[in-house]
Amino acid sequence: MRSSEEIRERYERIRESVGPGVTVVAATKYVSLEEMGVLARAGITVVGENRAQSLAAKQAEYGAAFHWHFIGQLQSRKAPLVSELCELCHSLASESAARQLSIPALVEVNLAGEETKSGIAPEQLEDFLGFCAEVGVNVRGLMTMPPLTSDPEASRPYFRRLRELAERFDLPQLSMGTSQDYLVAAEEGATFVRVGSVLWS
Repeated sequence: MRSSEEIRERYERIRESVGPGVTVVAATKYVSLEEMGVLARAGITVVGENRAQSLAAKQAEYGAAFHWHFIGQLQSRKAPLVSELCELCHSLASESAARQLSIPALVEVNLAGEETKSGIAPEQLEDFLGFCAEVGVNVRGLMTMPPLTSDPEASRPYFRRLRELAERFDLPQLSMGTSQDYLVAAEEGATFVRVGSVLWS
């Protein structure tokens, strides 16, 4: 991992490039417990964790240092823990998890229909949002992970489609874009970008 000074410089460059309306979420899946202190010293304020077990350990050590988001696949049995430790879940994608979640959420949409990824199919989104309303989940927006590509422009149609879905259902927040395509995501209306390697590799 780079020094806190180097990470701070990269973080500020990313924030400047995406604009004031976009929250930069540092994706900490591959950041060790010990390295979290480097991120805190770099001035990073929002982190996104993929695994509930890692989330619990890191939050216990650095709880007050960050705003904590959950960005990994949300299992229903882990939803109560995520609700306790985080202020936003980016990856709600099942009725069983929705029943157990008590924090605001973004619904993950599988726009490409990839079997290896979780997410609600676009044609099922309306029904799922209705279910979330019934069980009291505060859905603030949508999230997607487009197919992996080396060309950031290949992600643009998926980001645009997600924005159109969010507008249709009057949802203001969009979590889309990672280290390789966050600039395109910001251009297409992202309110959150999830970046990792571009910060510290």
